[in-house]
Amino acid sequence: MKIIAGNSNRPLAEAIAQNLGMSLTQATIRRFADMEVFVEILENVRGEDVFVIQPTSFPANDTLMELLIMIDALRRASARRITAVIPYYGYARQDRKTSSRSPITAKLIANIITTAGAHRVLTLDLHAGQIQGFFDIPVDNLFVGPVFVRHVRDTLSVQGRLPEGLVIVSPDVGGVVRARAMAKKLDAGLAIIDKRREKAGESEVMHIIGEVDGRHCIMLDDIADSAGTLCNAAGALKKAGAASVTAYVSHGVLSGEAVERVNKSPLECLIITDSIEATPDVLKSPKIKQISIAPLMAEAIIRISQERSVSSLFG
Repeated sequence: MKIIAGNSNRPLAEAIAQNLGMSLTQATIRRFADMEVFVEILENVRGEDVFVIQPTSFPANDTLMELLIMIDALRRASARRITAVIPYYGYARQDRKTSSRSPITAKLIANIITTAGAHRVLTLDLHAGQIQGFFDIPVDNLFVGPVFVRHVRDTLSVQGRLPEGLVIVSPDVGGVVRARAMAKKLDAGLAIIDKRREKAGESEVMHIIGEVDGRHCIMLDDIADSAGTLCNAAGALKKAGAASVTAYVSHGVLSGEAVERVNKSPLECLIITDSIEATPDVLKSPKIKQISIAPLMAEAIIRISQERSVSSLFG
């Protein structure tokens, strides 16, 4: 087995390799003067089971091209099997036609990755589960929920017991299934934020479904981009009498003024994973904490390589 990493999230790739007791495969990934990507694999990979770690996060087009060119280089170097490990799947929010003559870009990206030569995909908390069906190759979609559940228990438990009045909150209707699963594991209540999105990146909270007065609220979402939804929801929860509001997010995109918005919000803490490499602003924020998915990704990689069950990780 070989592990190779692009430039998108080198710290995560190194942490995964360390969990596996391996070193990253040596490769050169550089740019020509016009920013054209060049890749050269510096080790023999003929007949190897190769895992390419590359989240397609900002800058999405550049990181995607790196991934595609690495896959092509490995295919031409006669790798036996190539698994694209994409902790954050860019363009996942474009999973359906939202208006006339609009694209389904998540499907286009799936086609491109398959055509480049990937034999399978390993990803984490897809924005929409149906994206797995956009691929004609096997896709393993890992869930970060168990990692969040462990973190909640480790940080909030007192003498082995969680505080009374814990409520898991979905910031929109689309995340109810995810929130319900976490609420069940923590034996907590469930609330839903009903919102109306006027345009991309902006949302207006309408009202709260569920009891939050005097409760400790934990919001759960898959992506925080502008963080407008989370911050507006946190404000609405506090206005409704919530004792505290914390948020757990799988992918901290946090673009533009998102970090500043979080710092000024009623959120006590925003916990994100390292599926996307943290920016300096994220690292300096007193309200944003990052937990690692490297052990989870490493365990999935070794199970795939050994042809063992991945779903049993969440059983």
